[in-house]
Amino acid sequence: MNLLLDTHVALWAITDSPRLPPQARALIAAPRTTVWVSVASLWEIAIKHSLGRGDMPVSGQEALQYFQASGYRLLAIEAEHAVAVAGLPPHHQDPFDRLLVAQALTEPMRLMTHDAHVAAYSDTILKI
Repeated sequence: MNLLLDTHVALWAITDSPRLPPQARALIAAPRTTVWVSVASLWEIAIKHSLGRGDMPVSGQEALQYFQASGYRLLAIEAEHAVAVAGLPPHHQDPFDRLLVAQALTEPMRLMTHDAHVAAYSDTILKI
């Protein structure tokens, strides 16, 4: 399975946060799972960390190093992803989350999130 991690889920995974449920941790670690992190998540981490947001415990550079060390693959932002955002219903206003949803639906991939608003976009999105 191709599994795209929402930004906070990706951060919880690399920091071994107790907020990551055991079943989510098991799915991420499963041998048949290819774990993806969007470049949009790195962009979000870099912006919010530089603004001093406490929910971003690492810088964009540190996150990139942790993602690579964990064997996560990076998903580039393609033109198709960007234009697919326009076709999404207005369940959520966060531009980073909307891009992640568009990427997951376009590729296709399963998106793992903790956000109920993000999960409302599709039954293929995994809410943890």
